[in-house]
Amino acid sequence: MTATTRVAGRVRVLEDADLPDVVRILSADPVANVFVAARVRGGGVTEFTLGCPMWGWEVGGRLRSLLHVGSNLVPVGAGPEAVAAYVEHLGRFRRCSSVVGPAEVVLALWQGLAQRWGSSWADVRELRRSQPVLVMDSDPEVTEDPRVRRIEESDWDAYTEASARMYTEEVGVPPSPGNPLSYRMHVLGLIRAGRAFGVVEDGKVLFKADLGSVAGRVSQVQGVWVEPTLRGRGLAVPAMARTVRLAREETPTVSLYVNDFNTAARRTYERVGFRQVNEFATVLY
Repeated sequence: MTATTRVAGRVRVLEDADLPDVVRILSADPVANVFVAARVRGGGVTEFTLGCPMWGWEVGGRLRSLLHVGSNLVPVGAGPEAVAAYVEHLGRFRRCSSVVGPAEVVLALWQGLAQRWGSSWADVRELRRSQPVLVMDSDPEVTEDPRVRRIEESDWDAYTEASARMYTEEVGVPPSPGNPLSYRMHVLGLIRAGRAFGVVEDGKVLFKADLGSVAGRVSQVQGVWVEPTLRGRGLAVPAMARTVRLAREETPTVSLYVNDFNTAARRTYERVGFRQVNEFATVLY
């Protein structure tokens, strides 16, 4: 792609008046779009209320695609022409820490940005090309761990510590290193919303999982973690099964995505009853 490349349609910042079209686009794939849908449900589409810009790609006055332009860059409903338009509009200076979404779109967007704008986009900390997206829309048929419960505020310190360990293990860097209070408040928000689950014994978290995004009839599980000294002892399957049952009290469909190389986690989710419906990719900076 060169500086003189022309791309179809136009990219613009979305406003409140665009909400019906935004909902239409998000509703085309509620599982794949649950992260952005949850953000829109909580904060609308304007930067002031959402906390970051939401861009749209339109052709002939009709909105066709979305781009969540926050610390997570998330494309929604983006075909090749939309991807080309976003590449031009994003420019040389990267402000996000990750790009995440359907694998084909994310990889095309990242490659386009790297080719067009160079090292600020090309140089990544990690590229996860294949992350199966899994769902369950029925209760588990395996034995559940009755110790799994919704986390309470009295567990806040222990659950925050476990969450930070999980994040560092998964992503490779600690969460919010310059602002630890921000991460603590994020965890507290999950607890107060009833979207943090775990097994806590003697003040120590043995298992944890969160509902990171909830929108409509779909929730997305994230932050699944087992205390390392207890791994391989049969805790994960019954604990995850109980988590799914509790999550389905809020939404009938429970989703998650997992790294393709995490064979232990994939076996766990398969045994619980999850099935694959899509594939994500994540670019980490």
